[in-house]
Amino acid sequence: MSLSGKHIGIAFTGSFCTFKSAFIELQKLLDEGATVQTIFSYNATSVSSRFGKAEDFVSKAEKLTGLKPILTIPDAEPIGPQNNLDILVLFPCTGNTIAKLANGITDTPTLMAAKAHLRNNKPLLISISTNDALGMNMKNIGLLMNTKNIYFIPFGQDNPEKKPNSMIAHTKLLIPSIEAALEGRQYQPVIL
Repeated sequence: MSLSGKHIGIAFTGSFCTFKSAFIELQKLLDEGATVQTIFSYNATSVSSRFGKAEDFVSKAEKLTGLKPILTIPDAEPIGPQNNLDILVLFPCTGNTIAKLANGITDTPTLMAAKAHLRNNKPLLISISTNDALGMNMKNIGLLMNTKNIYFIPFGQDNPEKKPNSMIAHTKLLIPSIEAALEGRQYQPVIL
């Protein structure tokens, strides 16, 4: 499947350690000919870390895509009625965002984008990055895995010795995961 002409939302949450790989994969989507609309959570736009300054990530997203990032809940809400995305990817998706999504909480631009997008019965793809995937968030991941129109980029433990509950998506599988989700399929295997 070609992604040329597809409208893809990329929603950044606060897993700053994965932003470098996320931007590499975002560029690949653009190289495929996709139109990419970025959305940032409040933490992703306000918290600078050892991985970079928040404002630099927002600027980089706008420069790469040519589109102004969505930064507020009111600006994310029209994603639903406008029905303008073929797929939305939570990329990366923190444990906090997973928990809120699984429990219907919509208090950030990324969560509003997800809620608005799902109302159109279109695929939502999750790229998990959480230190508690095999702990408190296991139940939320399981709930989302069994929710219509929600798919996952394959993921696995990133540091089983020092962080035994931590899991992270294999971001290099973004494009095949998008292609599968657009066909209504979960890319397999989910756990790598």
